[in-house]
Amino acid sequence: MVMNALLLALREIRNNLLRAGLTTLGIVIGVAAVILMVTLGAGATQRVTADIGSLGNNMLLLVPGQQRGPPTAVVPFDMATVDAVQRDIPGLAAVVPELAVQGVAVNGNHNHSTQINGTTNAYLRTRSWDLAQGREFSPAEILAGKSVCLVGQTVRKEMYGDQIPLGTRLRINKATCEIIGFMSPKGESIFGQDMDDIILMPLKAVQRRLAGNTEVNVIRISVADEANIPSAKDQISRLMRVRRHILPGQVDDFDVEDLKEVTQIVTGVTLILTAFLSAVAAVSLLVGGIGIMNIMLVSVTERTREIGIRLAIGARERDVLLQFLIEAIVMSALGGVLGVLIGLGGSALAASLIKIPFVFQPGVVIIAVAFAAIVGVGFGFFPARRAAKLDPIEALRHE
Repeated sequence: MVMNALLLALREIRNNLLRAGLTTLGIVIGVAAVILMVTLGAGATQRVTADIGSLGNNMLLLVPGQQRGPPTAVVPFDMATVDAVQRDIPGLAAVVPELAVQGVAVNGNHNHSTQINGTTNAYLRTRSWDLAQGREFSPAEILAGKSVCLVGQTVRKEMYGDQIPLGTRLRINKATCEIIGFMSPKGESIFGQDMDDIILMPLKAVQRRLAGNTEVNVIRISVADEANIPSAKDQISRLMRVRRHILPGQVDDFDVEDLKEVTQIVTGVTLILTAFLSAVAAVSLLVGGIGIMNIMLVSVTERTREIGIRLAIGARERDVLLQFLIEAIVMSALGGVLGVLIGLGGSALAASLIKIPFVFQPGVVIIAVAFAAIVGVGFGFFPARRAAKLDPIEALRHE
């Protein structure tokens, strides 16, 4: 019986293909939009997590500057602060000083504005950043502040094209440095920053030759055990308050940033936006359901005489109810399947255009198709019941 009703439903849809297509358009758009939003949201979340994770595992960033209250002059750190953190805070895997300055790299007729970071080899290890060619700084080069540099891939392409000029000298502002290595490509972050547009030099070299001071503007702190991050963060804050002579009740003129907390905040915001946009997109499913109800009511009116003949020759009310209900479900299910295909295809295309990973989520697909079928049942029941309740004699008189 069900199979016979299914075949009749498919025949009616085939006979009115354009009308059936327009009827299911709302379902198609709704399912496709929900899948698109959820898939892109998952991809954006994964990209944000990966980008922040590329800054280092179990990482705390110690930065100068008052984070709340009226703005005040920024008091930078120095190497004594770096040594104190490394000496007095237990359970740390690495303490990496950084001094970032803007500079112009020049090679012949080529010049390129970029960021120069004065740091140590631990910068590469904490960020899981390998070298594509060359070597790291030697201990003697770091200690003496020798003018050597590791060059990012964007700078290399701007300055040298496809060449790999190890051992040559690159001019940065009024100083020069010997290129001893090239870092592997990192790509663009989700915030639009080109992570390969960078040059690394020993900290003392940047301080003496480019900045003209002994400052450190960021201290990157890697905690050995993730479980100890809150404790380490608290101990660092207390140490810094003592070293910077901050009295009780006074606002800190520094900040200890936990990158994991940043990840959680950004991920939470992304999930909320995804849920909101998906809910808006799901309204199309309800609109599609109303469209199905409307067309099914029209179909009942058009086929009143047919219904009367079926009832007159022995068809039961439930047979007529089942036939029209299956027609509504089939239209919704076909719209759901088509919406899934369009949603996945659109998600893959959009993900490649905005450069985020395509994250296939089978659960969302199953829920979307199931919801489309439920919409078919819910909005198709009233027209089907109306058809089943027709009086056979009155139906046969209908013109």
